[in-house]
Amino acid sequence: MGDITNPSNIGSVVAVRGSVVDIRFDAHLPPIYSLLYADEKKIAIEVLAQLDAHVVRGIALTPTQGLARGIVVEDTGGPLKAPVGKEILSRMFDVFGNAIDRQSAPANVQWRSVHQSPPALARRSTKSEVFETGIKVIDVLVPLERGGKAGLFGGAGVGKTVLLTEMIHNMIGHQEGVSIFCGIGERCREGEELYRDMKAAGVLPNMVMVFGQMNEPPGSRFRVGHAALTMAEYFRDDEHRDVLLLIDNIFRFIQAGMEVSGLMGQMPSRLGYQPTMGTELSRLEERIANTDAGAITSIQAVYVPADDLTDPAAVHTFSHLSASIVLSRKRASEGLFPAVDLLQSSSKMATPGIVGERHYLLAQEIRKTLAQYEDLKDVIAMLGLEQLASEDRKVVARARRLERFLTQPFFATEQFSGIKGKLVSLKDSLDGCERILHDEFKDYSESALYMIGAIDEAKKKAPPGKPEVKTEPGVKPAAKADPEHESESKHKANAEPKSEIKAEPKSKPEVEHAADIHKS
Repeated sequence: MGDITNPSNIGSVVAVRGSVVDIRFDAHLPPIYSLLYADEKKIAIEVLAQLDAHVVRGIALTPTQGLARGIVVEDTGGPLKAPVGKEILSRMFDVFGNAIDRQSAPANVQWRSVHQSPPALARRSTKSEVFETGIKVIDVLVPLERGGKAGLFGGAGVGKTVLLTEMIHNMIGHQEGVSIFCGIGERCREGEELYRDMKAAGVLPNMVMVFGQMNEPPGSRFRVGHAALTMAEYFRDDEHRDVLLLIDNIFRFIQAGMEVSGLMGQMPSRLGYQPTMGTELSRLEERIANTDAGAITSIQAVYVPADDLTDPAAVHTFSHLSASIVLSRKRASEGLFPAVDLLQSSSKMATPGIVGERHYLLAQEIRKTLAQYEDLKDVIAMLGLEQLASEDRKVVARARRLERFLTQPFFATEQFSGIKGKLVSLKDSLDGCERILHDEFKDYSESALYMIGAIDEAKKKAPPGKPEVKTEPGVKPAAKADPEHESESKHKANAEPKSEIKAEPKSKPEVEHAADIHKS
């Protein structure tokens, strides 16, 4: 926690209201952001306001149980500090820099204030370079920037943490620098699982974890992001190494700020958010930057309340990011994982000058095809596929195959799905999309392209034949991945080819399945 540098400055508690504590100092009033200790260092308090010449108001970073009026408070003479140095690698810390991995505290570490200024504009690097993830849909449509900030936006249960974990697995192996994982206000279980997985994968020696989980007081959750960034800045500026900073979840940082603001008595802004939300988020985000010394690449999960992307927390976060990956509940319900909304997601890197002419044109053609399919869905639902022009039917076939090809089995979910995870290069991803757009796989069933890696795996999975029976877009493709169902669908398609162009209710595939069994 760092030593008390000015133990002579002693105060006493005059009021306690939840996490808000008022302390009187007769000798010297501590400045803003000073760290105070009470009750034999059991309770830590950060000063956020000076009420008058002798009284400060602070927010407790630990539970205030047992705190009472008159208890002695010691001023540390400095702000909250985080440990930095090579010795913190492979360790897990809390917001105070205490080791929480059941090992002894690291030796020979420096302690630095968590309140640092962003790098000056003159020191910033303007070079743009693509950061490959091995995940098809991201590398093709939403390329990430090395030294940039990417956000994974989504509501509860659409796969933000799973996607973040998969990115850690894919990138940390060939990431030469340091990886720092910052857990803000998320589940303790996820932190423990991540630590175990990273240890098993052998990547822990180049990783640091910092946690302020959802059972912590709001003051602790509000500062844990700054502690992690202080560590990242050390490796960038002092060690001259590239840093991969993973934050789960940036919304919980904003939420903690909202709780602190409310406890401090500030008037709430729109939807109950703190009036200083933009400033607080900027103080954190602007420290994540490329400099002449190194780069901090950040990938952040962002919870979207009620799936509303116009929520102020989501809107303020959007403005700081170079890539926004929006996760869709509808795609998740259809079994299309990763459930990335292919039309709402965007990246500033997707320009011809950065990714190249071929990649840019392919991405534009994929978006155009998917947008046309989205427009045609209503017509298909009301009138059926047979009412579409021949060219429109081809667009629908391409779009459905693209949607399924852009799914991918994850290493992070092997134990649940039973499907081995795949890491796909950008070249293979682009080749696959290009060949689908050129109708090379029009004779292959859609299920042959579902949950595969490179496109050539579709040829091994299912030989070419007549296209499978097309079901309504809302039907989960996961059902098509069943080999027994697939063979029966082909049998039905061969027996009654005209059934392909009829729009039927969602229950139709089950009815056909049952009928086939009855016939057999």
